[in-house]
Amino acid sequence: MSTAGGVFIVFEGGDGVGKTTQVDLLCSWLANAGHEVLKTFEPGDSSVGAMIRQIVLDPATGEMSPRAEALLYAADKAQHIFAVVRPALQRGAVVVCDRYIDSMLAYQGAGRVLQLTDLEGIARWATEDLRPDLTVVLDAELSDGVHAKSTKDRLESASDGFHQRTRQFFLELARREPERYLVLNARASREEIAAQVAARVAPLLSPVSQR
Repeated sequence: MSTAGGVFIVFEGGDGVGKTTQVDLLCSWLANAGHEVLKTFEPGDSSVGAMIRQIVLDPATGEMSPRAEALLYAADKAQHIFAVVRPALQRGAVVVCDRYIDSMLAYQGAGRVLQLTDLEGIARWATEDLRPDLTVVLDAELSDGVHAKSTKDRLESASDGFHQRTRQFFLELARREPERYLVLNARASREEIAAQVAARVAPLLSPVSQR
């Protein structure tokens, strides 16, 4: 579905791969170039989403049905698109988002081993099939990512097998549509990664109105 004049960039990858750093660097680069930029994230960057984030990520929530977890993530995405992302795109902004549908497919689908066709249908319906113009996947070995985190949420605390499946699925999604993805080694220098991201994003910016 069209982004209605704006540009929608998403960063994906496992936990601890540096998505937040690269989101910040890209947003700074875009702002310095004169573009209106909206930095956002999932789950949780809406008033409704913040409550959902607490449920799905707090270890105190305990064991949850994988289907219930997936539906909560879908609800977060529906509200996020409605309240945050689409209004920004409609006014011509560049939206840079930390996680989106691919995370739901990788974590709740490949990770929790739910039926991917059913899950994707739910995710596409929840987001009105709004697709990013570019998805950047930051890829790293498991030992370099989630294992390096001292404090882990519900998903970060999952088994190594869970995280290996999610990593491989992110890469599989990128292989399916290489024109819509940029896969980068998350252990390259942050400056090198940022330069590669900027080079790929730049051609997308011509239709975007500047301030």
